[in-house]
Amino acid sequence: MVATVLHEIPLQGGDVTDGVVRIADTVRRPICRSSPAVHALLRHLEAVGFDGAPRLVGMDATGREIITFVPGTAGLTVHSVTDEALGSLAVLLRRFHDATEGFPLAGHRWEGGSNDDDVPEVIGHCDLTPENVIFQGAEPVALIDFDLARPTTRAFDVVTTLRHWAPIADPVDRHPLLRHVDVGARLRLFCEAYDLPPRTRRRLLPLARLRFGRSYEVMRARAAEGGGWARLWEDGAGERIRRAAAWLDTHEDELHAHLV
Repeated sequence: MVATVLHEIPLQGGDVTDGVVRIADTVRRPICRSSPAVHALLRHLEAVGFDGAPRLVGMDATGREIITFVPGTAGLTVHSVTDEALGSLAVLLRRFHDATEGFPLAGHRWEGGSNDDDVPEVIGHCDLTPENVIFQGAEPVALIDFDLARPTTRAFDVVTTLRHWAPIADPVDRHPLLRHVDVGARLRLFCEAYDLPPRTRRRLLPLARLRFGRSYEVMRARAAEGGGWARLWEDGAGERIRRAAAWLDTHEDELHAHLV
């Protein structure tokens, strides 16, 4: 009998997790301390019928988690930066948050990270960078890489998402496709598509400032542990956070005008 040889295709794009590969229609990923919580979350999402996340298959013989491969494209493209795509992403994030409402907010061990001071409402993805959203054409169809998911507020996860997608960043650090966009208009568009209440919208910019400060400290501490976080820090992640916070200070009034 001839043994089947599984062909592993390395998957790039993530900033922190090493060793992610595709085998046929599955993805194999190293586990981390939050994996049991993430696995419980993925099982919950499947049980409630949320179709915007990979399915958990199990574990392989080497101890890696097995999840389904979601076909499509990650990262920023001319299709994923449109206003229509941004609105669709807001709807997908809202659907995800709604789907987590029945999931226990206590009793699981999550990765630490910056967070809101308000009482958690949902499980947030907390890392919706362009590399963690799968598009099929111009439509965002799935969120991936839930390693940093944790209990939080809707507003905090919205701010974390808008940090990358509005984006709330100094133009020098933005992707060329987003360098000259109207950030305030994109903030408003996302909030309207998500159906974020006006009082919550008014919290977003102060919450963004809080997030910048705490993210800086969290990333600096994790960088000291080495690995992907150290590479991010060495690549200037701390400086980019500082510049984003300074840009927000300068433009807060004009951004706020779009959120009232």
